[in-house]
Amino acid sequence: MSEGTEQEANSHEIKPSNSKVIKKLVLVVFAMFGFGFGLVPLYDVFCDITGLNGKTNTVGVAYAADGIDTSRTIKVQFITRMAKGIPWKFEPVINEISVHPGEMKFVNFYAKNQSQRDIIGQAVPSVSPGLAAGYFQKIECFCFTQQPLKAGEEVEMGLQFYVDLDLPSEITTLTLSYTLYDISGKADS
Repeated sequence: MSEGTEQEANSHEIKPSNSKVIKKLVLVVFAMFGFGFGLVPLYDVFCDITGLNGKTNTVGVAYAADGIDTSRTIKVQFITRMAKGIPWKFEPVINEISVHPGEMKFVNFYAKNQSQRDIIGQAVPSVSPGLAAGYFQKIECFCFTQQPLKAGEEVEMGLQFYVDLDLPSEITTLTLSYTLYDISGKADS
């Protein structure tokens, strides 16, 4: 067999092999994309079940405490921050409060749209330590809904909550943090 004929025979053998590898690689790329796309909802479910990452309830709960444990006092701290690019002033009216497990409390947060345009804000809460997130119960919260503010408008927004009686005894301080996002372009009108 001549050298040219041998190379032609080898190239015919390689082409089907390359196409199989390419098909497998394309399949792997689509599988990785699908897996990556599905991670966000899976992560949310995992955090809801375990209470990790400080995720709190996203809808109001009914006040369901069976009494108040006056033998324990929990310090609840409030922290706010704005996502990049939102020109609001956003802060708690008070930075911390003492609460007994089972006791209902109400606090306010101040917000002012400091821009020249109307903005719709959405606050996303997180509780630290993450283990305590399942024990911090919001009855009413401005974070449940979008907050539209006209240019220059200011408002006080309320949070009504209680700390569950079953909060582990080693937890004596909770930090509730809100991050405010500009969702003006994404909001439902």
